[in-house]
Amino acid sequence: MFEGYAYTVEQRFLRYVQCDTQSDPASTTFPSTPGQKKLAALLVEELHQMGVLDAHMDEWGYVYATIEPTTSAPLPVICFCAHMDTAPDCSGAGVKPIVHRHYQGQALVLPDDPTQVIREEDHPYLRNKHGHDIITASGTTLLGADDKAGVAIIMDLAHFLVTHRDIAHGKIRLLFTPDEEIGKGTNHVDLQKLGADFGYTLDGGELGSLEDETFCADEIKITLQGVIVHPGYAKDKLVNALKIAGALLATLPANGLSPETTAGREGFIHPVSMSGLAEECTLHFLIRDFTIQGLHEKEEILRGLVQEVISRYPGACYAWAKTEQYRNMKEVLDRHPHVVALAREALQRAGLSLQQESIRGGTDGSRLSFMGLPCPNLFAGQQLIHSKREFVSVQDMQKAVEVLVHLLCICRERN
Repeated sequence: MFEGYAYTVEQRFLRYVQCDTQSDPASTTFPSTPGQKKLAALLVEELHQMGVLDAHMDEWGYVYATIEPTTSAPLPVICFCAHMDTAPDCSGAGVKPIVHRHYQGQALVLPDDPTQVIREEDHPYLRNKHGHDIITASGTTLLGADDKAGVAIIMDLAHFLVTHRDIAHGKIRLLFTPDEEIGKGTNHVDLQKLGADFGYTLDGGELGSLEDETFCADEIKITLQGVIVHPGYAKDKLVNALKIAGALLATLPANGLSPETTAGREGFIHPVSMSGLAEECTLHFLIRDFTIQGLHEKEEILRGLVQEVISRYPGACYAWAKTEQYRNMKEVLDRHPHVVALAREALQRAGLSLQQESIRGGTDGSRLSFMGLPCPNLFAGQQLIHSKREFVSVQDMQKAVEVLVHLLCICRERN
């Protein structure tokens, strides 16, 4: 089926990563940055060139498109989804992708910052990639494989299908979203317009991975109010909100409950930003756990620490605001086992060893599942995401295209 096919995923990926689509959590617009709409417009243009004429970008920056069915059989409508933005954690401006052809285990020194080195001993995943073409950035930015690898895979799938009309499949909907990295990727998705029965995000890592479980996630905003007076006359009067914030951070457990001290199914309390002045200071925390009960327990731990610290500073007070971000999609997917089973069989048909995992994070699929579109996550090959050492294998991305085609064929066979 793929013999002689000239994959386009590498060329597409190299184009897409050069678009600065870094999202901005402080922005009040949607999408949060204008570069995301520029990439969206490029995707629409490329889809039109393929003959996918209904492809369009809506007012919010979402891209919707349809690959029409090639059979009259009554098949479910499947959606493939990826996000266009890159993480705020590391610069996404001026990305210069480098293709390291026929990798043979050597250290990959990134030329614009030679201190950025990717070594097999640090990243064992590379030991299985000898002979692959590995793409990195140049050392001063992230690469953007999260999730432009997913975008490129879906776009190459579209190209394969429109050039192979002999492959019988049902109606396919494509969805590209903005602002996933700041937890807003599904805020304006129109599921009625999308019209899909179930879907898959292409936003995972290792070859063969299938993820049907995510963290539950909340954001906590704590505003600390001190007492401000002139510092020259402040004795026994001034209560410095910045010092309260420092004291609060110092009370967080040193050996647990943080991202840097947890793994597997352990959740955490993670301070991500602090801003303010001596009078008032605001801290943002991410709370993560695989269960709602565990999530609430960690929030109560944090609240207890805040109350204990505030009690040391007479005259100070605090405000607490919680924002629900997403919930564990396994709760929904367990009610639709055929969706995960279909992906599992597609991976096996592609000759891959299944890596069924829980995501220590979230995807658009988390919220889409609870909105009514069951949506597990498939691999896109991305590694060391959100960092200057991010990389992806071209062959991993090509294999993901193959998996999606197998998935469509199996769906046709089973219905």
